[in-house]
Amino acid sequence: MIGDLARRTGTKINTIRFYEEIALMPRATRTDSGRRTYDEDDVRRLGFIRNGRELGFSTDELRSLISLSEQPERDCGAAAAIARNHLADVDARIARLLRLREELQQVATTCEGGRMADCRVIDGIADGGVS
Repeated sequence: MIGDLARRTGTKINTIRFYEEIALMPRATRTDSGRRTYDEDDVRRLGFIRNGRELGFSTDELRSLISLSEQPERDCGAAAAIARNHLADVDARIARLLRLREELQQVATTCEGGRMADCRVIDGIADGGVS
């Protein structure tokens, strides 16, 4: 049942329904009374989706990876290309975070007291964390 799937994967029921709606998850089979039922493949797939989302993969990237995984004889070059593109995005985010870290370190050590009108914390965040 959907509640069991939600508990086993740590996913909200509404999220599972949403993933079914956007075709990341297949539509659940239903009992005669209309209740959704899931199997171990659904548990694994939802786990893959959740982990992928936590790692920052887009729904389109996940959809592509799922499609590729359903073709076991296919060359994995397409999956590697998705991974390379995602790696480039991760590297760009890391660079932005490092700039933000430097700015926050500087602001945190130089902004002791003073007036809010001169506060670099507000300016640093407003500027995107980069000087």
